[in-house]
Amino acid sequence: MAFIDYSKHEISCKLVYCGPGLSGKTTNIVRIFQSVNPDARGELVSLYTTFKRTLFFDFLPVDLGDIAGFRVRFHLYSVPGQACYAGVRRLVFRGADGLVFVADSTRERMDANIEAIRDLYENMEFYNYSVGDMPLVFQLNKRDMEDIHPAKFLEEELCTPGAPVFEASAYRNVGVRETFMEAGRRVMAEVREGMDKDLLVGGISRPVSGF
Repeated sequence: MAFIDYSKHEISCKLVYCGPGLSGKTTNIVRIFQSVNPDARGELVSLYTTFKRTLFFDFLPVDLGDIAGFRVRFHLYSVPGQACYAGVRRLVFRGADGLVFVADSTRERMDANIEAIRDLYENMEFYNYSVGDMPLVFQLNKRDMEDIHPAKFLEEELCTPGAPVFEASAYRNVGVRETFMEAGRRVMAEVREGMDKDLLVGGISRPVSGF
């Protein structure tokens, strides 16, 4: 749930990148970080295990337009894909305003994709996130690799019907911005709709989200 800071006239939104281990979640966030004007971004914080896999989260605030005169600040998180970090993933999911599922297109990682999508839906159910209402965007990453599944097959097996799907190579910085912009637009639309509803009942609420 978005956090409204009236003192700074800002709305903070939390966008979580999820998916199997090594699917490209962290690479997506790094690419976005590199593309943003340094004056408009905060510090990129990464925590790694010995094997350089994401352990906890990447934090990246990004300015993206405004809503009703409020500046919108996005906080981007990635979650560790390894099964042993299920508890950490659940913690990071808390308070999410939108989700990006980064799938690994290589054939050898299909089982990991399926396990990760099940984990995603379990966490959404745990926090009572509605599949129909929660902004959810799918990215089919590593399209530049050899021995990959056809995009149509991955979409049918993994993606929520009607959800936006983007083909990408985060390593080559292809499809990264498009994925983020679509997710960002959908999050902002939900926040805008929520603010309109709150105004109708006599005031905007001030929820506190996530971390």
